[in-house]
Amino acid sequence: MRKVTSLGEAPDSGLTAPNAYRAAVIGTGFMGRVHSHAVRAAGGEVVGVTGSSPDKAERFRIDNNVARVHADALELIHSDDVDVVHVCTPNHLHAPLSLAALAAGKHVVCEKPLATDADTARHLVRTAKEAERVAVVPFAYRFHPMAREARARVATGSIGRVSLAHGGYLQDWLLYPEEDNWRVDPDLGGPTRAFGDIGSHWCDMLEFVTGDRITSVSAQTSRVNDTRDGRPVTTEDLVALQFATAGGVIGGAVISQVSPGRKNRLVLEVSGTEGSLLFDQERPETLWAGSRGRTGVITRDDPELSPDAARLATTPVGHPQGYQDCFNALVSDTGAAIAGRIPEGLPVFADGLRAAVLAEAVLTSADERRWVDVPEVDGG
Repeated sequence: MRKVTSLGEAPDSGLTAPNAYRAAVIGTGFMGRVHSHAVRAAGGEVVGVTGSSPDKAERFRIDNNVARVHADALELIHSDDVDVVHVCTPNHLHAPLSLAALAAGKHVVCEKPLATDADTARHLVRTAKEAERVAVVPFAYRFHPMAREARARVATGSIGRVSLAHGGYLQDWLLYPEEDNWRVDPDLGGPTRAFGDIGSHWCDMLEFVTGDRITSVSAQTSRVNDTRDGRPVTTEDLVALQFATAGGVIGGAVISQVSPGRKNRLVLEVSGTEGSLLFDQERPETLWAGSRGRTGVITRDDPELSPDAARLATTPVGHPQGYQDCFNALVSDTGAAIAGRIPEGLPVFADGLRAAVLAEAVLTSADERRWVDVPEVDGG
């Protein structure tokens, strides 16, 4: 397979863009559109797409300037002009399609969850390592510049020793019983919904910002709607989580897909012995910082912004960056990794395995109503 090379640094941004990043996108829903845009924004090309039906794939091809449609995902994966396979399908297809792509010698960007169980996720991590392919899971909120700034400030000790972390991830798109989605079906989405879909993002952000690992959890789950569209529901709408970390941090998070008025509110506050930091994904242009002496707001044009945060700040302050910009940066860094560099903070399959292990611990805790230890994982 032809190696993807890089153009180097983009002017005034520090981001890298691939010179030849030829992508296959499998899946024509919202995430397929986000991935396709990110590939083009990073200088790549979506050479082919496949979806759940030929009509959907053709509409996607036209709307997203894709070269061609394939009726068969495996045929597209094995195409000679595909370097990277982006898996944007329902969850139950993530593992088989990623394994097929790795077997074909392709790099992979697979939507989370990497797999609907931890054992399969472990197999995917081993397979990617043996194949020597770049294998990425889009924990894209890592690519907000101010999330990187929070990470840098924790790492340099500016808030002292971290003792507490808390927050949550709230949405409302499944509030009503007539609202349904494939994610609700455990055969398609897996045994966890709210935690697996968005709680995994919050835990990844916590561990990424603090550099610490959750070692034990106590969780409760709940459903607001026991039926959806006339069908019984077994996956959770809500999760209340307590945790402890290897570094001695304690904290909690609330995860919900049924909180009226909350659209995509991921909030993380980290408190140390000298100060606190708060990041709000719906207000990503700033980072709140507080201490006993003062409180303030850090913006993307702060002259003391860390190099990694500054690298991701690609537009002047006042020209907001958001969710799609995070994906653009993730794909750009994926191209850099394929070219042989090691981009800071790129989430890989080991991070997807980490999320799967945490999800199983959360479900066990909720089912058995007890604290559960979270096992460490190789490479995770």
